[in-house]
Amino acid sequence: MLIGAHVYEDDPVATAAERGADIVQMFLADPQGWKKPPSHPQAAELRASDVAVVVHSPYVVNLASLNNRIRIPSRKLVVQHAEAAAEVGAIGLVVHGGHVTQGEDAATGVDNWRKFFSRQADDGGFAVPILVENTAGGDNAMARRFDALARLWDAIGEFGAGFCLDTCHAHAGGEDLVGVVDRAKAITGRIDLVHLNNSRDGFDSARDRHANIDSGTIEPDLLAAVCAAADAPVVVETPADGQAGDIAFLRERLTR
Repeated sequence: MLIGAHVYEDDPVATAAERGADIVQMFLADPQGWKKPPSHPQAAELRASDVAVVVHSPYVVNLASLNNRIRIPSRKLVVQHAEAAAEVGAIGLVVHGGHVTQGEDAATGVDNWRKFFSRQADDGGFAVPILVENTAGGDNAMARRFDALARLWDAIGEFGAGFCLDTCHAHAGGEDLVGVVDRAKAITGRIDLVHLNNSRDGFDSARDRHANIDSGTIEPDLLAAVCAAADAPVVVETPADGQAGDIAFLRERLTR
């Protein structure tokens, strides 16, 4: 099982070695910006490395949005980031489920996702798999609660969409982590990546604040159990100074 961390540094290969990571996740551009990602200076080294790579799309992306000024550039940005992710040899591109605003029809948001996947399929598909991530907050979110996730998957599952399960998001979003893997797989048929994060806030708080494995409101053993059940690559998106410890904890628990 690949176990690693989200890193912000310009030298992800060295950072992976420092933290004992088999896999690194990273942004390829400003996570709050709309600019096309530049070529990564370590692209060739990453492709040749034994370290696996996954890329996270910018937070501004909202493929469900009914606002053309958000949805249309979101589509462009996802395609661009998928192409850039392929250049570094990434196994996938993580994209948040997005949301519609209050008073808007969530079904239209789901349809916007379907149109995006359908049109891209007609253009030859994505350069790397798109991994849709469950989110923590918002009553109008596409992938917070699993009933909404099921509606989204009915629309996009046929196009080969992947799924990223975030434990903090599930907990804060009101989904019990006991049995969460089975419930997610019953909807998506797959878990391609786990974001293994503890939560600083309580169950169903709708607050997305990550904590290291041993310092949040979720029992560490439950987090390890989710990873074991998922049997997928694991990335911790926890505070950097505790990531090495988080990785060591998981590796010890999952390789007994």
